[in-house]
Amino acid sequence: MSASAFLSRFDAARAVLPGDASLREAAAGVLRARGLPGPREEAWRYTRLRPLSEADYAMPVPGREVSLPASVAALDAPRLVFVDGTYRADLSVPPSKAVLRTGVPAMGPLARPESERLVALNTMLAADGAELSVAAGVDAGTVVLVSLGGEGVAFHPRHAVHLARGAKLTLIEICAGEGRYLHNPVTSITVEAGAILTHLRLQDEGIEAIHLSTIYADVAEGGTYDSFALTIGARLARMEVHARLGGTAAMAHLNAAQLLGGVQHADFTTVVTHDAPATQSRQTVKNVLTGRSHGVFQGKIEVSRIAQKTDGYQMNQALLLSPDAEINCKPQLEIYADDVKCSHGATVGALDADQYFYLRSRGVPAAEARAILVRAFLAEALDPIAHEAGRALLENAVAGWWERHPA
Repeated sequence: MSASAFLSRFDAARAVLPGDASLREAAAGVLRARGLPGPREEAWRYTRLRPLSEADYAMPVPGREVSLPASVAALDAPRLVFVDGTYRADLSVPPSKAVLRTGVPAMGPLARPESERLVALNTMLAADGAELSVAAGVDAGTVVLVSLGGEGVAFHPRHAVHLARGAKLTLIEICAGEGRYLHNPVTSITVEAGAILTHLRLQDEGIEAIHLSTIYADVAEGGTYDSFALTIGARLARMEVHARLGGTAAMAHLNAAQLLGGVQHADFTTVVTHDAPATQSRQTVKNVLTGRSHGVFQGKIEVSRIAQKTDGYQMNQALLLSPDAEINCKPQLEIYADDVKCSHGATVGALDADQYFYLRSRGVPAAEARAILVRAFLAEALDPIAHEAGRALLENAVAGWWERHPA
């Protein structure tokens, strides 16, 4: 769908959309003036939205019958289930240690529809979402946020997570579905002083789906935003994270892995802004590519003049298992302080021939030898995940992907 098609949908539905109408009108104005992102823009140089323009999506019909994936049912934790962007109370188990609000999009101040057009699209058409709040000093345990998509629809959920001073939460986000659809979520995250949010994401959308997600995280003094995102699904995927470290000793870990096959395209784009002294960020992104797949990593570390003693690290590594696979990597540092420790790096290669030969010489079958080496490559990214159930979920997803792409 084109920007004009989305605008026509907004014109037809504006009377029934909840929330602040003025914010929606302003977002629509951005799309009318600038349209959807295109390859002439530097941030979208490697990712084109052609599959989106070639499709035509309908509005979701509430009440569709679905079954929860086995991976969700196996998690013993409160869960919030959205089907085609609509909250389903019949499939959900609300948390007892966090306050949940649904039904009205949370359009907080962090998101910037005037600069990110996909956020403008979400702001214009969002019809539902979850707003999750954890009170000061409360350990809310684990909450699972599930999104299930279905054939031929487009949905734009709007979520918000707020951790008050000293609060803790582990949020496990699972995106799955079947068929051809568009999932365009926006999430605003606020981590107050001393609070800790662990955010584990599994993007396992339908293989014909499009996943375009944007996260804004604002971390105060001594707070931590610790995230890991695994991409294995969707024909076209882009995960964009904007993290601002606004208080002294704030921390952000934006780690990820992209496992792609066939003609999949996935883009992991991050912007980490250090806006206070002694802040720390870590980014380790692993890519395993087969077939004619295409991976993208764009990571930018911005250090403001006030952010002395900043410690920023960024590493992207790609393992190409096919001569037709492709990776584009663009790490960036923009530093205005003079007392910092920042570094970035990137490596691209194939399986280590000596290691592969060693395993084969010990009688290990070829497919198993490749699997062992790929899992070892991914271990650096997965091993730091302390949440046992979350790590098991991601490890099982990796194992399932490898069974589908053994070559």
